[in-house]
Order: sequence, then structure tokens, then C-alpha cells
Amino acid sequence: MAGLFGTDGVRGVAGVDLTADLAQSIAVAAVAELTPGQSAPLVVVGRDPRPSGAWLQEAVVSGLKSAGADVALLGVVPTPAVARAVADGVPGRTTRPSLGIVISASHNPVQDNGIKLFGAGGVKLDESTEERIEARIGGAPRSGRRGVVVADLAGETAWYVDALLATLPSRLNGLRLIVDCANGSAARVAADVYSRAGANVTVINTDPTGAHINEACGATHLEALQSAVTDAGADMGIAHDGDADRCLAVAADGVPVDGDAILAILALDARARGSLRRDLVVATVMSNLGLHRLLAAEGITLATTPVGDRHVAERMRVEGAVIGGEQSGHVLLLDHATTGDGLLTGLHLGAAVVATGRPLSVLAAELKRLPQVLINVPTQDPEPAIARAQVAIDAVAATLGDAGRVLVRPSGTEPLVRVMVEAEGAEQAADLARQVAAALRTGE
Repeated sequence: MAGLFGTDGVRGVAGVDLTADLAQSIAVAAVAELTPGQSAPLVVVGRDPRPSGAWLQEAVVSGLKSAGADVALLGVVPTPAVARAVADGVPGRTTRPSLGIVISASHNPVQDNGIKLFGAGGVKLDESTEERIEARIGGAPRSGRRGVVVADLAGETAWYVDALLATLPSRLNGLRLIVDCANGSAARVAADVYSRAGANVTVINTDPTGAHINEACGATHLEALQSAVTDAGADMGIAHDGDADRCLAVAADGVPVDGDAILAILALDARARGSLRRDLVVATVMSNLGLHRLLAAEGITLATTPVGDRHVAERMRVEGAVIGGEQSGHVLLLDHATTGDGLLTGLHLGAAVVATGRPLSVLAAELKRLPQVLINVPTQDPEPAIARAQVAIDAVAATLGDAGRVLVRPSGTEPLVRVMVEAEGAEQAADLARQVAAALRTGE
């Protein structure tokens, strides 16, 4: 059971790695660890639309009730909606939720599913808490009362949409926008969110069945959005992933805008409005050196963390930062949410474009990125592979010096080692990345 929790919760093939029994046991363990001494804790449950979500939700709810917890069902909603319900309360209920559970595999393919946990206040759990929950898996539910479903809000999303719109510094009036919902949770709310914000919005990839979630669409496959934006002559496009906690963008010319560029745009916009607390942004070690250089030139400090948006959130809270995120599109705006919210990010990015009167392509071009090459090396034993390749890794680092960098790390969600090399030239970056990848494969 060791290592059950990855970078972002528990994830695997539904019915194989993530079974109903395991989902039920995780729910029981989470209640035991996170709600000690509470006689009737309230737990919020939501999911993305993939087909396995229905029976996994049934298993989770069964586990929660057996552990004495009452349940509020949100149905198919973005992951950050669950976090918001834990932080702000469930509409129509006076009891403050103690825990949130999301059944989603985020950007993974349809055959996968996962479980994400939010503790009191709507924040992701730290690693030590996850380890304690994991240690409890297989234990019997605490004796006493049996919980009940106290609210079923499936299909009711106005509370979430209203909360998002209340954060906007300015409206999106006149913005011609296309939103790729990845055939996932965003499809339930995106049209309403962006149109009520003032945008002229078209939504694509909105299959409600979840059968094609993330399939050649969304934040991990921008090609469909790029074509839609250029074909329609739209001002910009927004791409979400399956559970809508990510946001990437596409400029009017079809050029992708990644999380680093979004962070830069939002940070500079917030600074101009006087709301960038401490002139500080937090990002992970994967962020491009170009982001470091741009923010430094503007007098903004960029603090870095390990990969994973929960690490970013933890550092932001310690440092008092309000903007942070990942190159992959997890962006945290802690003045307005407790976790990454792709729809919130998309709204604020659109607002920055409208408020500045400058196209997204121009705003994004301020980030002069170094060529960055990423190679994924499959392996069932990441740490030994990295140890065997350390000589090659050190040699590449010495070659680059201050003009680039090499980062080698195990994936937190897949049996892979990720190799990232940045250099002043694309050819050099690719060559050095291939050298490290070869050493990982051979151990030389």
C-alpha cells in the first residue's frame, strides 16, 4: 500500500488500480484521520463525468456513511468547486464541511480515475497527512451513528458561478472567446461563467457522458482549440482539463500560451493594480528560466517549489503570496480561492486582456523563454534509474552552467522519469536531454 498517494491524490485504472473497495476504504480512513472527535462531520463529494465516477462515488459515499459522516453531493462539478464548498460552506446548510472528496483523474484518459482530498478550509492535504490516512486504510469504521446524505445539489451550479464572477476586477465585455471544456466538468458551467462575465463565448468539447474526457482536446491537446480560434477569428481561447483545475490559453494567431506566460501576465496585471502582495510569485522548479528573468527585471521575486500545486499553495501561504502556479496550467489566486481553479484563471486572464487593451499574443510575448525540452523515460524504478544516471546528469549541468539547467525527477502520477533541459539553443537542449534520457535507460 506504500506510495498510494501521488502528486495529486490517488490515481489509477478504474476497477483495476482504483477499486470500489479501495475507494470505500480511503473514505473511511479520511474521516477517521481528519474528523477526530466529531460526531457527525459533513463531507462534500463531487466528481468529473467519466463513467466510472458513478460507481466510485457510490463506494465513497458508502464508506463515508459507515464512518458516521453526513454527505453533501455536488454531482459533476469542477474540482475547485468542491474545495470552494468546503471553504465557504454548502449552499443551504449551516454545518461547516470538514472534508471534501473529488472523484477525478484530472487530465488522465477515460479508463483512469482518482480520488482527491481537501481538508478543512478547502486546502489540499500535505504529504504527512496523506501518509497517516494511508496507514489507516483497511481499518474498521468507527462505531456509532451511520451518516446520511443531507443534500443533493447535483445540477445546481449557480452558487459556484456567482462566487467566480464576484472575484473579477473588470468585465470581459466584447471579448470573443472559445473555451475547450475537454469533455469534462467545465462543460457544466463554462458557457454560463464566461458569458455572464461579458464575453462572446463559444464552447467546444462538451460531451456530458465523460466517455471522451481529455480525448484529443482540452489543456493536454491544444490542437482542436488552436484550429477553432483561428477559424473563427476569435480574440483568444481557453483550455481546461477534465476536472477544470487547469487553464491554458491560445492567442488569436493560434500560438499556445502556457502556465508560465499566464503567471507572468497575471502577476504584472496585479502589480499594476496594486494587488500583488509582497511583489512575490511562487512557481515550481519546472517553470522556464525566462519567467525568472522577466519577473526579476520587474522587481518581482519568484520563489520555487517541488512539482505539484499543493507545494505551491503551501509556499504561498507561508510567504504571503497571492499568485502562483505551474507551467502545466495549475494557477492559484489565493485572494480568491484556496486551490487552483481553471475557470477562475481563465476569467482573470480574459480580464487582463480587456483591461490592458492589448492582445493576448502581445502580453504573452513579454516572456522570452529559453528552449525547454522534456523527455519522459518509462521505468518502474525511478529512483535507482536516476541514481545510476547521476554522472551523466552532473555532466550536463556542468556544460550548461548559468546559461541553462537540467532537472530530472520521478513523475508523481505515472511510472516515468521526467527529464527537462533548458538551454540558450533548442538544438543543444534537445541533445543534452537525449544524453540524460539515454543514461537513464542504460544506467551508464
